[in-house]
Amino acid sequence: MLDGQIVQLPASILFAALAVLFLCWFFACRALRRLLSTAQPVAEERDWSVPTIDADFTGDSLFHRWDVRFKLVALLGFAILVVATRSPWSALLACGFSLAAIATAKLPFLRSLRRLMAISGFVSMFLLLMPLTLATRPDDTLLMFSDIDWLRFNLRGLGLALSIAGKACAVTLLMEPLLATSSLPRTVEGLVKLGVPEKVAQMILLSHRYIFVFLEETKRMATGMQVRGFQWRSNVTTLQVAGNFLGMLFVRSFERTHRVYAAMQARGYQGRFPAPFYFKVTTGDWLHAAFWLVTGVALLCFDRFGGF
Repeated sequence: MLDGQIVQLPASILFAALAVLFLCWFFACRALRRLLSTAQPVAEERDWSVPTIDADFTGDSLFHRWDVRFKLVALLGFAILVVATRSPWSALLACGFSLAAIATAKLPFLRSLRRLMAISGFVSMFLLLMPLTLATRPDDTLLMFSDIDWLRFNLRGLGLALSIAGKACAVTLLMEPLLATSSLPRTVEGLVKLGVPEKVAQMILLSHRYIFVFLEETKRMATGMQVRGFQWRSNVTTLQVAGNFLGMLFVRSFERTHRVYAAMQARGYQGRFPAPFYFKVTTGDWLHAAFWLVTGVALLCFDRFGGF
């Protein structure tokens, strides 16, 4: 269609398209959940509300052997260059590179798909709202529907939404080989070597560790309440119990931090964790970093000057 054109369509097409998109999203999420449940036995079911960052750091692949400092600079630099692109085709190509990185790192695709499923709701709403709310330009192509004159679907907005959604998926997928192929302490030590303040690094390590501790504490307290016959209801008593529950959780967490800090001091902690990691730079580290950075620059150049 030509730029600046207004296309009139029946309203039934709009409702049919929305219904098809919703059904596709619903059944895709349901199929993915079923696939994940069959791929992992019930006895090994994990809590995915707070995923483990370094789940596969013991593997053996190109990304596992890559110096974590070069990996951070190269992959984060590639992600920044991907975000700077504008075309949906560039975003799609970036998704292809991210999938290739996951395959090279020998990481499970199902876990990566679960990461995408976590952002699918936001991305879907963004794809729906962006074409309807984007400011109109004189050269835009608009779709208008009979009997709904106030509703205008901007095709430029759709392209922009697809580009943003594709870039979000590409960066989300790229975080898997970036973080899952090295232990979190090693990754954080690499950040310190790159100039991140050490106190920030310690906060990251302690926060990640004790998120899981607090989750276990929450589960124990909730189990104790259920054993005593408590049931969640929509009344004032439930709100009071929930307030007491949260207050007790905070008190126990506060007391635990004092015990942990005292134990750290007893073991000689003086404001710095020991760093038992030895970083050795190889030619392969430089080559791998150069590949990803050059690929990102090439992708950005093709996006801006390649006619995408």
